[in-house]
Amino acid sequence: MVDFDPRPALDQLAAEYSKRAEAIRRDLGRSHSPDFAEQAQQRQNDDVLRALLAEAEAGMRLVGLARLRLADGTYGECARCGEAIEERRLRALPAAEHCLRCADAVD
Repeated sequence: MVDFDPRPALDQLAAEYSKRAEAIRRDLGRSHSPDFAEQAQQRQNDDVLRALLAEAEAGMRLVGLARLRLADGTYGECARCGEAIEERRLRALPAAEHCLRCADAVD
């Protein structure tokens, strides 16, 4: 178990991911130029925005999973090996689900 309350950090992360996703969705919803060359560039930019949106949504899922672990009392336990996740790691990455050793092995 960890000696700090990760809820404020998780709340902040959730808010940041949500704000980012909302802004990206707004950008994706804008109309494109009638000029073909410019439209091609805009569509290419849309591909980048979709990738950024996927990252923000993945971050929101990780925060949600961390909140579930908090609720069931498993927050701070590595999902792979079951050992405690280093508090330094959790302070830096509040939604971390793996200890450093397992994170290196998973990546």
